[in-house]
Amino acid sequence: MSDNKHSEEGSERTFEDKVQATQDRIEAGFRRLGRGSWARILRMARKPTKQEFKQTSIICGIGLFILGLIGFIILVIMDNAIPGFFKWMGIGY
Repeated sequence: MSDNKHSEEGSERTFEDKVQATQDRIEAGFRRLGRGSWARILRMARKPTKQEFKQTSIICGIGLFILGLIGFIILVIMDNAIPGFFKWMGIGY
């Protein structure tokens, strides 16, 4: 069986060779990652402290609340003020 495998290597690549080539390509990509433009960012990245995480969460929560409030105000205006305006103009709404 191993003789048959060696005789096929000259004409066609085996499954193991294809897998090895794919693995080599993936590993080469990861090696290039350390030298690219993202390398500095990845080297400087660190896990945030509890205080930093808490502050970031609070700021994001405030931002979400403000966006939701703006959306709600727009909804109220669209449901109440705009139909009255179109009625006042005499345009069917």
